Amino acid sequence: MQTNPNNPYDEVFGNLSKIVEEIVRNMPEAEHARIIGYTIVTRHASGEPGIYPGGANSGDDDLPYEVQETDTQIFITAAIPPEAEHAPYADIQTNVVRICVDDHFTTIMLDKPIDIIHSTYRVHRGVMDITLRKIPDYK
Repeated sequence: MQTNPNNPYDEVFGNLSKIVEEIVRNMPEAEHARIIGYTIVTRHASGEPGIYPGGANSGDDDLPYEVQETDTQIFITAAIPPEAEHAPYADIQTNVVRICVDDHFTTIMLDKPIDIIHSTYRVHRGVMDITLRKIPDYK
């Protein structure tokens, strides 16, 4: 996994990944256990840390995905099927994101417009991570 020398969390996340792998390996019936993907977001907010479920799939044929949101960004994590024949990609538009795998498209409508130029996606080990920067509300 590539690391970013400017990101102090890269080493922590690598260690966390190893810990989770060891936990899963030691679970009963570990051969059936799967972790589809995860995203850890740090942000300055009051209160206790927690897990916040995001958007839900709109149809049975959609890829499984989760949406997490902060004041400035939207994070989408999607599981890519292992039988995909072609490289998956994210079609990022101002108000919608389409995850494209072979001939299947999963459409995710966005509540806020995003900055396309400063939004990215990455596919690594069967998981697509999409980071979208929101366009700020100037009031």
